Amino acid sequence: MFSGLGRFVVRRPWWIIVAWVIAAGAVISLAPKLTSSSDEASFLPDHYESIRAADVQEKDFPEQQNVGAIIVFQRSDGGKLTAADSADVARVSEDLQNRKIPEVQAVVSGEVSPNKQVQTSVVAMPKITNPEETAQQDAVKDLRDGLKPELKGTDLSAGITGSAAQALDESDASKKAGLLVGVGTIVIIVVLLLVIFRSPIIALLPVVLIGLISPMATGLIASANKAFDMKADSSIQELLTVVLFGVGTDYILFLLFRYREALRAGEDAKSGMVHAVERVGEAITSAAGAVIVAFAALTLSSLGMLRSMGPALAIAVFVTLLAGLTLVPAVVSLLGTKVFWPSKSWQREPHGTGFAKLGASIARKPAVWALVSALFMGALTLGALGYKANFDLAGSSLPKDKESMVALDDLQKGFPAGSTDPTSVYLTSTNDEAVTEARAAAFRKQLADVSGVGEVAAPRLSPDRTTASYSVILSDPPASDKALETVKDRLRPAAHEDAPSGTEALVGGTTAVYVDINKAVDRDYSVVFPVAALAIMVILGLLLRSLVAPWYLMLSVALGFGATLGATSLIFQQIGSQPGLMFMLPVIMYLFVVALGTDYNILMVSRLREEAREGRSPHDAAGTAVRHSGPTIGSAGVILAGTFATLMLAGNSTLSQMGFSLSFGILIAAFVMAMIFTPALTALIGHAAWWPGHGDEQRDKRAGAARSSEEEASGSGATRSG
Repeated sequence: MFSGLGRFVVRRPWWIIVAWVIAAGAVISLAPKLTSSSDEASFLPDHYESIRAADVQEKDFPEQQNVGAIIVFQRSDGGKLTAADSADVARVSEDLQNRKIPEVQAVVSGEVSPNKQVQTSVVAMPKITNPEETAQQDAVKDLRDGLKPELKGTDLSAGITGSAAQALDESDASKKAGLLVGVGTIVIIVVLLLVIFRSPIIALLPVVLIGLISPMATGLIASANKAFDMKADSSIQELLTVVLFGVGTDYILFLLFRYREALRAGEDAKSGMVHAVERVGEAITSAAGAVIVAFAALTLSSLGMLRSMGPALAIAVFVTLLAGLTLVPAVVSLLGTKVFWPSKSWQREPHGTGFAKLGASIARKPAVWALVSALFMGALTLGALGYKANFDLAGSSLPKDKESMVALDDLQKGFPAGSTDPTSVYLTSTNDEAVTEARAAAFRKQLADVSGVGEVAAPRLSPDRTTASYSVILSDPPASDKALETVKDRLRPAAHEDAPSGTEALVGGTTAVYVDINKAVDRDYSVVFPVAALAIMVILGLLLRSLVAPWYLMLSVALGFGATLGATSLIFQQIGSQPGLMFMLPVIMYLFVVALGTDYNILMVSRLREEAREGRSPHDAAGTAVRHSGPTIGSAGVILAGTFATLMLAGNSTLSQMGFSLSFGILIAAFVMAMIFTPALTALIGHAAWWPGHGDEQRDKRAGAARSSEEEASGSGATRSG
């Protein structure tokens, strides 16, 4: 199949190139754009309590104003606020409201903090119904511009925080991050390819080809959003860029290394490319299949974010696979050996390389290498025991000098940290009887007695008096571990137990959403991980025609995942003293390390089988496979790790964690799993690794039969001559 595909592409390269250009132009021009989203609640199914609470608010308190931003005032000299200062706060708030800024419903000055250090004004904005809208962020810009002249002549300084302000600062940071990641990815790929091949043509090849594929993949994802009601948004853009360039460069390298090997064996440029597609086509397709099914497994997630991210990335990898099997061979076959210009190293294979020495050592002592690599990954895995999830994505990812973060720190000088985003509690009648004021007041007191609750505002009753609404300010920041513990372990149980007979209590708000997301993630771990692993094992079994190899290949990947999570926890939590790792990181890490790590395992084990079929013993096959595939896997691993590492240039801890963990995981997958553990273990297991197919013996048996025939013929000839 792949031999036929290679011949077709090499004979008609211009057809392939023109077809890709036309298809890319059509998709890019006709597809809609990816939009942005910031509504955490939209990621959860309707049955979670926080979503049910939001439905109650929508039904019974539609006019309830949403706190979009908070203006935090304090004296410039750090002293206590005076009555004159409070009068200035009231005047500034009124002037800002009179500006009639779109999306600003009201600017209401609040009370001075008990210690007289801080006073706030609440900026009421409509509830966000369309995540694509940036009008509230624009409103914060106008408020900030208007605030500066209003403060002149006063003794006050002020800053704006809250959800809309943090969204604005996060958007600004993301634009810079996207530029840094895009430029950094291209620079790393070009530099590393120049070092590996010493050819500017090869260095620029992925940039040009993937530069064509990337907007095409984005367009297909946006079209799939529209056609299948997917929710992928622009937040995946940085990750999408890295995946396309990283995986695409991997597939280009797999082909080029095999193409160079064929040229060194004496084949001409055309037949060499056909040989390359034939030999690595199955491995690339299986590797891409593993990545695609792993990403597709995210459709089983409870979280809308992950459920939409999976198919989006699967589409990107599928497009990259098609390009790797058609567009790349077409372009390279046109260039021929000029693709390596000006280097002449493609003409001869170097001897005594590090990979050759490593292969020889693994062939001699596979048990030692298998044990050492397993112990190394196992020791790092112990660090995963200290893993903690962090839900404060805005607070932990934004630079501390952003205005929303500075104002948040100032707010906490005088008010409970939860003031920026109060938790909502709704007490609803289950029998249509009115909630009396006495019952509502008594329930308020019970809520206020909960440990971790700072303040509980007086209840508001719905027009039909069947629902009471409570604004609960927690003592800790809304996304902190302590706030989540308060809602999960104390506030919700207390609200449910203390609700008077004939009523039901629901706890909602951002902190409650995070509690429910945590529950959903735990559920996803028990569903998505096993399904992805099983699907990858099926692909491995079909590729290798073996029931044994998939088990130890997945064991190596599991060790790689544990080592990656452990190292990331140690670096960021223990050494870096961060409160935890991004709550989605283990899922993303698992899928990337498992899926992309399996790419390298597939390439190595395919070469192991190929060498065994040539008649080599399991030990010799392992040594030869490492010598030939080591440079490919090592180069691909370094480049892919380098592209993921560019996420660390974004300047926020969330992308830094993702960049470090994925790049470290890829290096483990390439240099420990695929290059050492897998060949060493395969050499130890021997022919049993391929049971029940024993595909490693096919060519060996044919060669043996041929030798027997030759010996018989030789013997007959000797008898006749005698």
